Amino acid sequence: MNVRVIAHRLQLLLATAALGALLSQAGGVRADERLPTVPYVPTPDEVVDKMLTMAKVGKNDVVYDLGCGDGRIVITAAKKYGARGVGIDLNPDRIKEANENLKKAGVGDRVKFMVGDLFQANFADASVVTLYLLPQVNVALRPQLWRQLKVGTRVVSHAFDMGPEWPPERTETVDGRTVYMWTITEANKKAAGPAPAKAAPKK
Repeated sequence: MNVRVIAHRLQLLLATAALGALLSQAGGVRADERLPTVPYVPTPDEVVDKMLTMAKVGKNDVVYDLGCGDGRIVITAAKKYGARGVGIDLNPDRIKEANENLKKAGVGDRVKFMVGDLFQANFADASVVTLYLLPQVNVALRPQLWRQLKVGTRVVSHAFDMGPEWPPERTETVDGRTVYMWTITEANKKAAGPAPAKAAPKK
């Protein structure tokens, strides 16, 4: 096992074990307070390419990156494959950086970024969803993916799966990093059940 792979695995272990309180300033996803905050760790370009090719992204796709960081995944999807893209991140600094990268890339007519909490977001128009979060966050987000996404939508995650209840249909490794892929099915839609009722606003 080479030094680069060992370093990457140590990085993943540290990210998984990190407590939200320690990472609150770096996090890009505000999930539930019971979940760890996701640290910002950019996805390497070769992994971005693998995620998009596994999902067979094309010009008719709408790619949502949940926890988009500097925006590289949806920018690449637009620039290389002609897709449209939406990036969502809680951290305004990341969105500012993503918009700066978007200007440089020259695909601003196909991509937009927004500050937002993934657990409050609507990504129902996605045909592809990409993720680089944490195991607990993926599992917590899973019912929302099942409810909102259309049958046939592809979901691709860098490094972490969706738990034993939703095994990936495809797994590949690039430069020591694992990429998982799923496709939304009718069975997923039925398993998700109705959306939970929203709490009434406090008076």
